[in-house]
Amino acid sequence: MRAEEVLDGTMAAIRPPVGWSYGNPSDTACSTGLNEPTGTTTVFRSRKIDTVVSGQRRDELLKQVREYWEQRGARDFTVDSGEGMPRIRARTADGFAVILQVGSIGNVFIEAGISCVEDSEMTYPRDTPGVPGSSVKPEGLPRKYSAHWSETAPH
Repeated sequence: MRAEEVLDGTMAAIRPPVGWSYGNPSDTACSTGLNEPTGTTTVFRSRKIDTVVSGQRRDELLKQVREYWEQRGARDFTVDSGEGMPRIRARTADGFAVILQVGSIGNVFIEAGISCVEDSEMTYPRDTPGVPGSSVKPEGLPRKYSAHWSETAPH
């Protein structure tokens, strides 16, 4: 799936590397605006960064991800520099939305998806946390530490 390729490439571009896990995939039925189904679905895949990224390192992480997306032809960037919860959104050349967002407790998520595509069965990577039948329980907080990303003061 193209969203998985976008996410895998994004995670591989972060230097030094961070620990990550699969986020919960999501799918939402599209409607006409009058709650009438259109037979299409919005589908997103995500990655959750398990490495603690300190507030002082967040801008660096956002910059690296944005530069990677720009190098791959992403456009239409919107940046929300909201204190404590920044977010970047863009669109890839082939129409996928890509999003990096920081949650209220400092957890970082990267998503890729496409809106209102023809319905198809949702597939999940093996042992995706939170998916029925998975043996892996989702964790809400990043718990891995990095000498670089988790550091509280930049060099």
